[in-house]
Amino acid sequence: MDNIILGLLFLQNRTIYQLRERIDKGLSLMYSSSTGSIQAAIKKLLAQGFIEFENILENSKHKKIYSITKSGRHSFNEWINTPITGQISKHPELTKIYFLGYSTPENRIKIIEEHIQQLTQQYEILKAICEDGQNIKVNPKHKDIVYYQLATARYGRDQAKFTIKWYKDLLNKQGA
Repeated sequence: MDNIILGLLFLQNRTIYQLRERIDKGLSLMYSSSTGSIQAAIKKLLAQGFIEFENILENSKHKKIYSITKSGRHSFNEWINTPITGQISKHPELTKIYFLGYSTPENRIKIIEEHIQQLTQQYEILKAICEDGQNIKVNPKHKDIVYYQLATARYGRDQAKFTIKWYKDLLNKQGA
């Protein structure tokens, strides 16, 4: 969460609400967050001196606008320039598939069909993001940033398409 917040603040100062909104709209494929997890990361980043805030009064409401510091930029740059490490994504929902043979055939069909509907909705959202991304006017200075941000949406769209096909094949071959 720390590097996600630093990355979002790299381009634009934001409130906690704006950070949460941006994470929900653009990063939910990679990371799920709660306001509590964002607040905990903010507290940690403040203590490390990687971010700071300014209190402002807007429409009679006090707001904290967070920004990245020079040391925060340095930390983020160190992180972004290290090799990508990790493993194949885990899919906890496959645990249910693993044990689905214990359910009745009718329930299996219903469960898989409902999951396909959910995946299809996610696919349509990611597809729209990808299509909208092709029409965005981008400052040439930020062209590479936007390219890689949209690459994650394309990844999510393509993964959703694969997953939908996989579940449809599972449904069609069930009991065969």
